[in-house]
Amino acid sequence: MGGSVSCCISPGESPKIFRREVELEDCPITTAEDVSEDTGTYLQHISDRELPDELAQESNPSDHPRASTLFLNKSQTDVREKRKSNYLNHAMSPGILTKKFSSCSTIFLDDSTVSQPNLKSTIKCVTLAIYYHIKNRDSNRSVEIFDEKQHPLSRDKVPDDYAVVDPEHKLIYRFIRTLFSSAQLTAECAIVTLVYLERLLTYAEMDICPCNWKRIVLGAILLASKVWDDQAVWNVDYCQILKEMTVEDMNEMERHFLELLQFNINVPGSVYAKYYFDLRSLADNNNLSFPLEPLSNKRAQKLEAISRLCEGKYKDLGKPGVRRSLSVDNMAGIKSSQAVLS
Repeated sequence: MGGSVSCCISPGESPKIFRREVELEDCPITTAEDVSEDTGTYLQHISDRELPDELAQESNPSDHPRASTLFLNKSQTDVREKRKSNYLNHAMSPGILTKKFSSCSTIFLDDSTVSQPNLKSTIKCVTLAIYYHIKNRDSNRSVEIFDEKQHPLSRDKVPDDYAVVDPEHKLIYRFIRTLFSSAQLTAECAIVTLVYLERLLTYAEMDICPCNWKRIVLGAILLASKVWDDQAVWNVDYCQILKEMTVEDMNEMERHFLELLQFNINVPGSVYAKYYFDLRSLADNNNLSFPLEPLSNKRAQKLEAISRLCEGKYKDLGKPGVRRSLSVDNMAGIKSSQAVLS
């Protein structure tokens, strides 16, 4: 079997003689520039093959760092109106400035960083992003599994106008804050929740609207907590928070969520950072300030120590020949380092 020859070739001859002998000049060398992406002569690196075109980048902000986040785009109309109103009010009555600014003698910093965001402020920003998604939605496209009337979260009767009246910002905040407080989730989980939510809207071509926002947010939190946290919250634990929801319904919703995401739960570090800073921009545009504190000597030493740890961690990523994508998992090391220093 191992040494036998195919029946198409005589035993006395070697298969090598059937290869056409050509001169070296007849075989031109093919370079990467001469070969298109459709041909198999030039083997690309996997990261190059996965680079989308410009249209894909625009429609998939949860996958690619160069694409603009959906929530920031949807908030621009309201932000422009608020800026115009604030300008007119300030021109008529300047009033007293309440925002703190750094000076030569004092530097004000908040305690929120990309690797260790402030929990309360991050939840407020994520809530505001979801609020703008609902308020400035293009249509009411939905999926049956997320419809609250078809799959209620409680035994209370769903109002007849549940699909028409937009929820207030405070209502969305209370719902998310209750889940995060009861399940003891982190601020990073809130950011990943928003990434999964926008990925669902893009992949499934649907909208988050009054009839489905609770179940979509719940599904995104459920998935984000399992991906980010080392000790994930089980589905049955969420049923203890939402006491009238069954485990079977929770499992079915999670399965549909994953299918609509095409089982793409990867969140690159560049995408995570983009969402973090866009959330900060959203907060700044809506006068939602992070808590500021004067920079003390002790805190400055901690920041310097954290910077050194980060510099050493990512020094190897910049070496030639090392191709490595930064994912959310890489940020866990920085998070643990900050916990040791604090």
